[in-house]
Amino acid sequence: MAMGGRARGVASKLRRISAGCEIAPHWWFRRLLTTDLRSRLAELIPGEQERLKKLKKEHGSVPLGQTTVDMAIGGMRGIKGMLWETSLLDPEEGIRFRGLSIPECQEKLPAAVSDGEPIPEGLFWLLVTGEVPSKEQAATLTKDWASRSDIPGHVYDVVNALPINAHPMTQLTAGVMALQTDSEFQKAYEKGIHKSKFWEPVYEDSMNLIARLPGLASYIYQRTYHGGKLIESNKSLDYGANFAHMLGFKEPKMYELMRLYLSIHSDHEGGNVSAHTVRLVGSALSDPYLSFAAGMNGLAGPLHGLANQEVLRWINEAVEAIGADASKEKLTKYVKDTLNSGKVVPGYGHAVLRKTDPRYTCQREFALKHLPDDPIFKMVSNLYEVVPDILLETGKVKNPWPNVDAHSGVLLQYFGLTEENYYTVLFGVSRALGVLAQLVWDRALGLPIERPKSMTMGWLENYCKKQTVTA
Repeated sequence: MAMGGRARGVASKLRRISAGCEIAPHWWFRRLLTTDLRSRLAELIPGEQERLKKLKKEHGSVPLGQTTVDMAIGGMRGIKGMLWETSLLDPEEGIRFRGLSIPECQEKLPAAVSDGEPIPEGLFWLLVTGEVPSKEQAATLTKDWASRSDIPGHVYDVVNALPINAHPMTQLTAGVMALQTDSEFQKAYEKGIHKSKFWEPVYEDSMNLIARLPGLASYIYQRTYHGGKLIESNKSLDYGANFAHMLGFKEPKMYELMRLYLSIHSDHEGGNVSAHTVRLVGSALSDPYLSFAAGMNGLAGPLHGLANQEVLRWINEAVEAIGADASKEKLTKYVKDTLNSGKVVPGYGHAVLRKTDPRYTCQREFALKHLPDDPIFKMVSNLYEVVPDILLETGKVKNPWPNVDAHSGVLLQYFGLTEENYYTVLFGVSRALGVLAQLVWDRALGLPIERPKSMTMGWLENYCKKQTVTA
């Protein structure tokens, strides 16, 4: 297997050290050799705590921008009001996970196969530590999660108490709440754990929850769509491949798709509904199970996590109306007819991004590699060429480019995961990686309970009148 960029850097540094050209600080060797994530996190926390104290002391009064009435009544769009370490979204270039773009993550993070997609374990190590892990460090996480993955019997009982036609997200949040009985944080808090140690049981809860989510999610899939059979975990597989295995898929390409899917959906800054909800509820010192379940209820909303199935339904309707091999001229007319009927073209536009979502781009590259001749993929490609110009012509759209949801459903359908109502559960399993990594850091940094200021329309009206008079 070809040596990755970080591996080449490490090898080069070791050669320089061996030749006496460079003296390595002790922490560099410790970073390289530590394969236990909790131990590495414990080493990093004191430095980050001091960094935050210095930031607050030296720059605490520096303004971050101006808040307008439009922002206050428009979903708080654009208000800079949250510390979120694991990822940062740039309107022009898209998401960066701890400073790395998606192509950089694909290049540098450990993969299960040569020239393959990054495994979620490597991404999680990056999100928690800010460091690109070695293959050994990622493999240690695989074993750790496998050892934590057994689900108590009462969790199945809770899920089974729901009607078989309950939405998969309803079943997921019920199952997560049932897992909460094992919360290490709740037990430690009741025993009077010092706040400086809060992060430790939060870490254990987060690791346990992440480890058990694929088993819970796959059981919900089997129960809802395939008669309730339980497929045992294959603990020799990595996190993404094992999830696909428990869903009933054996195709290595589906393993690769699941690795990619779980990685790219894991985190997207802290301001989106699911991430912010986990942060908000967690700030009250609710444990990771309670916090994550709350976030999943937000993810289940049609304006957030249900978007990819809306895309797929629209594409299927287009195929039925004009055919999968429709010309660009027919597709253009269909898109315009959709807009003229008062509907939107799902999968296009984003609240922050102003360019094509790199999560869309990497899925397109995956399709070009693994299913270039699929007719539905070809339609998606044609939509990419047609829709942006049409949306720009309306003069009402700031971002006419495709987002992550414009592609993911098509890939899942191709490999046989056709149950659209289940797609948000996949999103939820993925999102756990980002929000729980950040939740551990929230407690390690001692971040306070959230309490923004709200206003009435009367207050806003009076305030604006006074500002007008003053001006």
